[in-house]
Amino acid sequence: MPSDDASQQLAEVRTAIARAAELASRKVEAVTLIAVSKMHDADAIRPLIAAGQRAFGENRVQEAAGKWPELRETTSGLALHLVGQLQSNKADEAVALFDAIHSVDRLSLVTALAHAMDRAGKRPLCFVQVNIGDEPQKGGCAVAALPGLLAEARAADLPLAGLMCVPPADLEPAPYFALLAKLARDHGLDCLSMGMSGDYETAVTIGATHVRVGTALFGART
Repeated sequence: MPSDDASQQLAEVRTAIARAAELASRKVEAVTLIAVSKMHDADAIRPLIAAGQRAFGENRVQEAAGKWPELRETTSGLALHLVGQLQSNKADEAVALFDAIHSVDRLSLVTALAHAMDRAGKRPLCFVQVNIGDEPQKGGCAVAALPGLLAEARAADLPLAGLMCVPPADLEPAPYFALLAKLARDHGLDCLSMGMSGDYETAVTIGATHVRVGTALFGART
């Protein structure tokens, strides 16, 4: 992606976030834009870094390991978020690579991450992923199981930041975002990772603190 295109797309997304935040009487600084760079190589990512973007998201540990160490060598202040599902046996690699993990969704992963953090002496922020639409094909803990999983995560001393969700495709996302916001409030959690390229503005008006935007920044993946 040419750097001029990257700057323009980044500016457009940031403007849309600012507009949505203003509508909701929120400060735009309360919203972190995560540029989801999965399936894009380092050459596609560098123009966004040059345009000032610092938070990026990846779906897979292995893919991130192949490109981010080198990118981080040349730019300071980058934050890397794991936004895809995580296997328990990859917990050590994930803790080493990422600054935040958005897909904590089961007790076995809580346990694996707690042990990995103890070994590494590094504590990435954790979001518990909620299967907000009760969809069998999606990751995330069931709404009914959330209190128990949060209790286990707190007992394991995971650095809990908030909740994450992916609402059902092709349905109005606002009610699902509102439910996630209510769950976070009920459980004393401050952060909400919700909203992607098609619905991040709606998410911001409902309280998203982290939006995960890929296509609107990078274009469609091939």
